[in-house]
Amino acid sequence: MSLYSLLLLVILNLFFPKNEVEIKSLRTYKTGDETSFPILDFVNEKNPTITIEFDIRSVSTPDMSILFRFCDKDWIPYDNIFLANPGYNKAYNLWYDVLPITVNGAMYHFNGTFPNFDVTFPFSGKWKYFITDAYDNDLVYASGKFIIVYPDVPLFVNLRKEKQQDVISTPNALDRIYSIRVDFDLPDTLFPLNVQNIEIIDNQKIGYPIIIDKDTYNRNRYYEWNGAKKFSFTANNIKPGNEYRTIDIRDQNRFSPPTVFAQYDGIETSRFYILGGRDLNGGSILTSFKNEYAEYMYVAFRLRPPENLMRRIFLTGAFTDWQVLPQYEMYNENGLYKITIELKRGRYDYQYVTGEIAGNEVVDIDWEILEGNYWEALNDYHVFLYYNEPQLGGYDRIIGYVKIKSGDL
Repeated sequence: MSLYSLLLLVILNLFFPKNEVEIKSLRTYKTGDETSFPILDFVNEKNPTITIEFDIRSVSTPDMSILFRFCDKDWIPYDNIFLANPGYNKAYNLWYDVLPITVNGAMYHFNGTFPNFDVTFPFSGKWKYFITDAYDNDLVYASGKFIIVYPDVPLFVNLRKEKQQDVISTPNALDRIYSIRVDFDLPDTLFPLNVQNIEIIDNQKIGYPIIIDKDTYNRNRYYEWNGAKKFSFTANNIKPGNEYRTIDIRDQNRFSPPTVFAQYDGIETSRFYILGGRDLNGGSILTSFKNEYAEYMYVAFRLRPPENLMRRIFLTGAFTDWQVLPQYEMYNENGLYKITIELKRGRYDYQYVTGEIAGNEVVDIDWEILEGNYWEALNDYHVFLYYNEPQLGGYDRIIGYVKIKSGDL
């Protein structure tokens, strides 16, 4: 260990409690593409793996494990022992790289790919992982989500542009919508009554899916069944939105810590009438952990919205896993909305939304009022078919999956 590293450890021991550990810049993505949505297709891809990576702020070398849990379609882990995947559900003896001495905000980095010799994903559906203390699974430092699919039902998806007819919208840009129809034939080995629903995820907004189930029937969400094996699920009134805003703070000559502005050129405004440039479809690209400038900075976001906008404004993006959270509400200072957050050098997609706080969550979210709504925006839509699998005590199984691009229209 170098003299500088030893000195830093002494300082950290003086100012931080010995048991304080913080996970930072946690990301989950398909190995080889750090901007990708975290899904593995074991039928149509060859030996796919996901990558989990994060930085760690800790006084001493961390000792952690990663516990993997299979979940129902609402992301609730199953307690069923048959779905626990015992013996292959935990990653031990994690290997950590030491970050360069010039990097502030963290000391260690983890990068691992799964499945591997110790971890397997035998079930098709939603999975969560929990980064825990190696000796105490109840001490959870952070968690993440990904999706595993073994699709055996082909889905035929039709995406078309439409104009919303039943609502008079001002301005009329909000009338631009998509309709998505999903058709499939169920194989004889599966039971029609066990078909549950279609779920559609827009880009990487994993927490805000479009659901078409058999219990809802209205002009915007409905399904059809011929009484045998043919099904059709339709979702109308899907707004395409805009390309995401992008922050790129990788240039150390333009962005120097500790505090920088998100946009080098000044204060942001509404993009309702401006089509954005190409984005990462919700992803991020971080400066390599080996880079001596892969440091953390406090990034100040500033937005001047239209004067007649009276709702709360929130910041969301790749750095929140596209969750709209109460702690990311911007504060109003004489009509200029502000928030400062800590980010690692990199490029991130983000946007501003409006909403209201109810308890510990944000509700009534409007994704378009500050960002615009354009058919020209290029989006990925991940389409999943869920089935009530009766084996192993019963679970929510994904039996069909396809990704479509609005740019293919």
